[in-house]
Amino acid sequence: MPLCMHSHGSSRRLFLCGSASAAFSAVMGTLLTGSPAARADELSGEVPTVDRVALRVVTDSYQLAIAPSGRIGNVDVVRFGMPPAGKSLLGEFGLAMHVQSTRGSEARNMLIDFGFTSQTLENNLAMLGIAPESLDALVLSHGHYDHFGGLAGFLQHNHQRLRSDLPLYVGGEEAFCTREWTAGKVEDFGYIDRQSLTDAKVRVVTAERPSVIAGHGFTTGRIPTVSFEKVLAPSRMHVGIKDGIGCFPDKLATEKQSVQVIADDFQHELATCFNVKDRGLVVITSCSHRGVVNTVTRAMEVSGIKKVHAVAGGFHLAPQKEEYVKQTVTELIALEPDYIIPMHCTGETFAQILQQQSREKFIRSYTGSQYVFGA
Repeated sequence: MPLCMHSHGSSRRLFLCGSASAAFSAVMGTLLTGSPAARADELSGEVPTVDRVALRVVTDSYQLAIAPSGRIGNVDVVRFGMPPAGKSLLGEFGLAMHVQSTRGSEARNMLIDFGFTSQTLENNLAMLGIAPESLDALVLSHGHYDHFGGLAGFLQHNHQRLRSDLPLYVGGEEAFCTREWTAGKVEDFGYIDRQSLTDAKVRVVTAERPSVIAGHGFTTGRIPTVSFEKVLAPSRMHVGIKDGIGCFPDKLATEKQSVQVIADDFQHELATCFNVKDRGLVVITSCSHRGVVNTVTRAMEVSGIKKVHAVAGGFHLAPQKEEYVKQTVTELIALEPDYIIPMHCTGETFAQILQQQSREKFIRSYTGSQYVFGA
């Protein structure tokens, strides 16, 4: 079976070539993940409707123990409060969220992203009373370490408690490429450990197109860039497999299959969304490398629902200039969401401008906080 070897810097990386590529990829995919990645159930007809969505911030940069709980408009905001002596919620530059959706007596639980470290993720899940065995689905928004870093350790420590055949939804094969951080000093930015997925009997499900999650939610699938927003590339990905690590070239977009290294454009990024009865869409953006306006517009397009109840997550605006942030706020407000809950990589400039332009829409977020939408 012919293979092509290419070198990059001091490391050698393995690339597939020739007609054997697809067959080799299928065989290796089975070996590395236990079974070939499944396709998600694509949206057909109306998106699911739920009665209630409770979004809990498991991991984010910081917590304010004395922040008051209360009701903001028609959203219940539940703060974690003061931890017991000797214990603490941990903060880090990473994002992890838990969502519980309900429809009648039926409930679904999912984790969206996994933060930077498993120590923080598992500490906070335990303090928040979120049991691994309750999870119906895992979702990874994109292949950045501050969103998947806690996954391998979490699976290793909890695999016996997790449900059999637990699905992990990803936006495509790009999520598995090895990466380097390039904003400033070039640094290794890790990779998803496929072996940890196999060992935990997690089932990888690709959702490149809009797809249903756990019967209650849906993903945007790939997010087109149709607004003024520009995709920043703070990282680059290496294409290929070496020592069982990396991404299969033939599963990537055609223009990326023959390159060795390419700046991230986050084609695989996805958002997770819910249609809440009598409220509208709750769009959980995670990081918004493709642009938060693009992300919300995509959710509206694929669902056919024009009413946006809430937009929550990271908006990746901290590195942007103030004029860019102002335009983002203006165009996001024009989509008429009831509430905007910035987290993670959004930056304080966005929060300040949003409060100036539309204070009633703004909800401040902290690690451990829960936001309840619907009945």
